[in-house]
Order: sequence, then C-alpha cells, then structure tokens
Amino acid sequence: MPLTPEQLVVAREDLVCIDPALARAHAQTPPFEWRVGDRGFPGLFRMIVDQQVSLASAASVWARLQAGLGEITPETLLAHDLDSLRGMGLSRQKVTYGQGIARAQLDGTVDLEHLSTLDDDAAIAALVSLKGVGPWTAEAYLLICDGRLDVFPGGDIALQEAIKWADLLEHRPDTKAAYARAEMWRPNRGVAVHLLWAWYVGVKTGEIVLDHPLNPAAAKPRARERRQP
Repeated sequence: MPLTPEQLVVAREDLVCIDPALARAHAQTPPFEWRVGDRGFPGLFRMIVDQQVSLASAASVWARLQAGLGEITPETLLAHDLDSLRGMGLSRQKVTYGQGIARAQLDGTVDLEHLSTLDDDAAIAALVSLKGVGPWTAEAYLLICDGRLDVFPGGDIALQEAIKWADLLEHRPDTKAAYARAEMWRPNRGVAVHLLWAWYVGVKTGEIVLDHPLNPAAAKPRARERRQP
C-alpha cells in the first residue's frame, strides 16, 4: 500500500541516512504525497494513453475517451472500432495496444484485477507479456497504480537525470546503471523514486534552484567527473 505523507517524511529521512547523496534532494523538496492511479485495466490503459505525449495532450485524450466510452473498461473499449476510437484522439497503435490488453483481461491471459497477488518480478513479467507494455510501463504501473514500495522504473529519464544531479555526474546514467544505483535503496526504492521525481519537477518548474550540495565535501568532483555548473 502507498505510504501516507507522514510515513513518507520518515522514509525520506531514513533514505538520507542510508545514502547521504540524497540529502540535497530531501532538503530542497517539500513534502509530497505518493502518486496514485487507478488499478486494473483503467490504470494500465491510462499509462498507454499518456505515453509519448504532453501531459496536457494526454489529459485531453483521456477526457474525450471518458466522454465517448463512459466507464472505461475492457468491454467498452472493445465495443468501439478503430475509427471511432481514433476520433476520440487515440493513435492507431494505442488502439491496438489498448484493445489487446482488454482482450487479455477478458480471456484471463493477464488478470489485472488480482495482480497484487503476485510478487514484483512475477507481476512485471505478466505485464510485459502484453504488447505495448515495456519494463518502464510495468514498473510505473506497479508503483503508482498498485502502490508497491520497492519498484524502480530504471528507464525513466527524469529519474536518471535526478540521479545525475544527486551524484554530481557529468552524464546521465543509463538504465542499467540506474538500476544498480538504486539497489542500496531497497526495500524502499519507491520512496526514492517519488523523492527524485518531486525534486526533478521542482527544478524543471523553477520552484527549486539546483544549487551547490549542502555538504561542501560532496561538492568535490569525483574521479573522472566534474561538478555541474
């Protein structure tokens, strides 16, 4: 289950004790709530809809789908043809993915309603077996829609960028390096994800100034690295 805001404060402090490199992110980022999405088919389909478009565009398409379908379920999505769904703002590819996931839910290939009965690895494997669902989508779904505490979407660009800031790296770590970096945050990698996401958004919106590290000793460049300007 997702942590409450009060539990998140304690968990953030525990993370900083484990990994002082997160101290700057923690100090600069105000309290926040765990991101929560719908479980089951609506939550996963929403992630498909949101992919590779702006937040505003995704919200607009979702609103049109809600108006056109009413309740968003496997049945209502499959009751509409390609042209009808494209008229609501979906691309051909997203219609194909969404209807494939809908069929898998209805025929029992993947039971999204009871995914919480599986452990993290098994749940990820079940999700990525669906066409259109890659590792990032599966991990983000489990984190946001299923409320799992120790899931880390290592392919997330925002997370990689925030890790670069935290570790004073010259280049953003790739997906493999991001997964490796997150190992020390177990069993609360999801808390680190939310902290880094919130820090990243604050910096990008100008609400947080990415200034020097709080610990002067940490400002020294690491071997073969230099501090970001």
